[in-house]
Amino acid sequence: MTNSFWKQGELIEVQITDTTDTGDGVGRSHERVVFVPDTVPGDRAIVRLVHVKPNYAHAKLKQILQPSTHRIRPSCIVADKCGGCQWQHINYEYQLEAKRNQVIQALERIGGFVQPPVDLVLRAASPLGYRNKATYPMGVSATGNVQTGYYQKGSHQLINLNQCPVQDPRLNSLLAEIKQDIQKRNWAIYNEKDHTGIIRHLGLRIGRRTGEILLTLVVKDWDLPGIKEQAQEWLNRYPALVGVCLNYNPKRTNTIFGRETRCIVGNGYLREEFAGLEFQVRPDTFFQVSTETAETLLQVIQSELHLRGTEVLLDAYCGIGTLTLPLAKQVHQAIGLEIQPEAVEQAICNAQNNQISNVTFLTGTVEKLLPQLEIKPDIVLLDPPRKGCDRQVVETLLTFQAERIVYVSCKVATLARDLKLFCENGVYTLTRVQPADFFPQTAHVEAAAFLVRSQLP
Repeated sequence: MTNSFWKQGELIEVQITDTTDTGDGVGRSHERVVFVPDTVPGDRAIVRLVHVKPNYAHAKLKQILQPSTHRIRPSCIVADKCGGCQWQHINYEYQLEAKRNQVIQALERIGGFVQPPVDLVLRAASPLGYRNKATYPMGVSATGNVQTGYYQKGSHQLINLNQCPVQDPRLNSLLAEIKQDIQKRNWAIYNEKDHTGIIRHLGLRIGRRTGEILLTLVVKDWDLPGIKEQAQEWLNRYPALVGVCLNYNPKRTNTIFGRETRCIVGNGYLREEFAGLEFQVRPDTFFQVSTETAETLLQVIQSELHLRGTEVLLDAYCGIGTLTLPLAKQVHQAIGLEIQPEAVEQAICNAQNNQISNVTFLTGTVEKLLPQLEIKPDIVLLDPPRKGCDRQVVETLLTFQAERIVYVSCKVATLARDLKLFCENGVYTLTRVQPADFFPQTAHVEAAAFLVRSQLP
């Protein structure tokens, strides 16, 4: 069959049978695959082809002929436009099923595992109102009003929000009022097209357990007239607000935060309780957005490791010590590696604040630091960025022959790729994979994979 039988702009009928790892529905027409956002397995729909290739096409949903039994009405009135969520139209139980299937398929197709041992997904305590962090791009409407929200799907068209159903509801009351204050101050909003204006993003963080809130404006220029007075006004108005910060990002980039942050009033961090410890979390600190689910996954890791207090633990991508420190309390010695000096500084501070003295934090890339370690770990914890581990990291760890490896991943494709390297020569055996739903209403899934060193002859 040639493209003459399948044209861009054509309306076709499809039956949706699966989902991609980015959340789009997958259907088939004339033996070719069609990817359709905003659909659910079980939907029968009319779609318009918008991008046609010889063996597949991307399409846009035009009409639901027969809705899936998993389809529900979204909680958000702009869910069909906003790019913050992909799955508000899918009931939560099926979201969990689809995410487990996503993990299984990646391990089978990319990792080459046969019947991988994947548990049911750890469900979120609540599928709404769970996010402890929101970072909103800012813009100006056609009538000159200050806006903030998320970009429309597949574009940089801002969808203005005054509340968001997936963020902690205690943050919603700040959105509309802060926009009004910025409008009154006549502060220039950043325009990414011509790189003019000052305020790029509004960042809000909250300690789920402490209730402390941190407000950050990401700016292209430090010169924001009246910022100290306005920051103090916000601090006086919102009892839970503990600090107002500016983060400096002068570059033409899609990266949200720049390298330097200044506290204008109050504290430059909020306090959060996690796993019985207290952590200081700054505006640009990496800290899982779903505090409760991250804590539940940590409990699974602790249970699976059966720690006796004699082990040496290596946390190879430790951040501010979110996982390192709770585990350090159960082992003889812990070592954390982290590329960002600011994160290491926070990790050391968090260790001191919690009177944990058996942990050492080192600054640098994992691939450079690993060969320099003077002690070989019994347990290795990996929690790399989405790109996964550098090949050199895997090869070095294979020479360490640690008894156990725990690999926590936010991208199952790279997880499957790296697990294949650990297991392909029989050095390690994959014993369990525990997915966790850190991001309800989206297609993202977190997973912890457990490897045990094989007893080779």
